[in-house]
Amino acid sequence: MRAVIQRVLEASVEVEKLIHAKIGKGLLVLLAVEEEDREDDINWLARKIVNMRIFPDENDLMNRSLIDISGELLVVSQFTLYGSTRKGNRPSFIKAASPPYAEMMYNQFVSHTNSLLQVAIRAGVFAADMKVSLCNDGPVTIIIDSKIKE
Repeated sequence: MRAVIQRVLEASVEVEKLIHAKIGKGLLVLLAVEEEDREDDINWLARKIVNMRIFPDENDLMNRSLIDISGELLVVSQFTLYGSTRKGNRPSFIKAASPPYAEMMYNQFVSHTNSLLQVAIRAGVFAADMKVSLCNDGPVTIIIDSKIKE
């Protein structure tokens, strides 16, 4: 699984010109699934995201996690994170999981992450044409991959 994590003051997802999901202070996570992803990828990535210390403490140091600040979480599926530009100028998405598998894993990720937090998380609509709006706080943006555990 691959994720782009953005610390936000607010974020929302619009589907068919209607706000589908909206959060205040917290994290916007753009999530992609590949065919090789399994339950351990979900568990590792979910724990990493909710415990990542990227929110400021009283000394303005990044020492607090989403859990510590009781922040909100918005998860949006984005298969294009597996786009490869190795050949030519048109990205190849061959590494992205098939839609049925990706949707199942995306839903499991949302459910598992929800179980780790004290507040309900929000999610986009899988495979929908979404408009994502955000106010990036910092800006702080982290890219993480469950296959490259850095």
